[in-house]
Amino acid sequence: MSILNTAQPKPTQVLPYETEDLLDVYTLGRKLGQGDFATTYLCTHNTTGRTYACKSISKKELLCKEDYDDVWKEIQIMQHLSQQPNVVRIHGTYEDSLYVHLVMEFCEGGDLYDRIVKKGHYSEQQAAKLAKNIVEAVQECHSLGVMHRDLKLENLLFDTVEDDANLKIIDFGLSAFYKPGETFSDVFGSPDYMAPEVLHEHYGPEADLWSVGVISYIILSGAPPFWAETEEGTFAQISKGILDFESEPWPTISDSAKDLIRKMLHRNPKKRFTAQQVLCHPWIVDDNIAPNKPLGV
Repeated sequence: MSILNTAQPKPTQVLPYETEDLLDVYTLGRKLGQGDFATTYLCTHNTTGRTYACKSISKKELLCKEDYDDVWKEIQIMQHLSQQPNVVRIHGTYEDSLYVHLVMEFCEGGDLYDRIVKKGHYSEQQAAKLAKNIVEAVQECHSLGVMHRDLKLENLLFDTVEDDANLKIIDFGLSAFYKPGETFSDVFGSPDYMAPEVLHEHYGPEADLWSVGVISYIILSGAPPFWAETEEGTFAQISKGILDFESEPWPTISDSAKDLIRKMLHRNPKKRFTAQQVLCHPWIVDDNIAPNKPLGV
């Protein structure tokens, strides 16, 4: 073998252990979602009849050892967080020659994006409860040394169809374990939700709180705080960090809500609110501050 050939061979397995055949344990049902590398199905346990979600990752899309390692890391992170109430729980992993399957808790309430579209308008009080739910979920992840890195409306699922359903974080494909003080340089995430320090390739877990600030802004107003026709334009808006509190419905939104949004979307990550500070903010804590009238009505 040539000493110049330093490329690592592509593995054949993601999991470092053998598994049963998925279809010996579960029956696959309707498709729940489709991504670039994976398809998620409803599945039913053949013995108990309980329903779950099965994320099937195509191995033909895994082009190198790093891709295989990334899938294994996603599984390890989900297992690490499996006891957290605001994180979708993983129930099993399976692998065959074509796919890696992650069997997870099924959240029948759909994602936050679809709920906002369907509902139309939340009240400030409802928005505050959602923000609290999301921040608690992020705090759970950070307390166990996990940074999500791709928080967005589509990665937050309601566990039931009820109005007071609990939100849970999904999709840890871009997530990372981190240690206090550790910084990252890889640019990951969805453009509208990226923190300025991510664009500058020097960031830590504070970037997740920026994403929650973006999500909270959208819940309140129905539009992202930083947006342009192009990705480059969006990044320029994020770098400027100028918030629009003049357009509707912002004039009718409480000063307390705007104060918290500003503190979550502070351009300096060291001055940005932590999860604990958000949870102690009056808009989150005091039900009497956030009005219960639907916004935009």
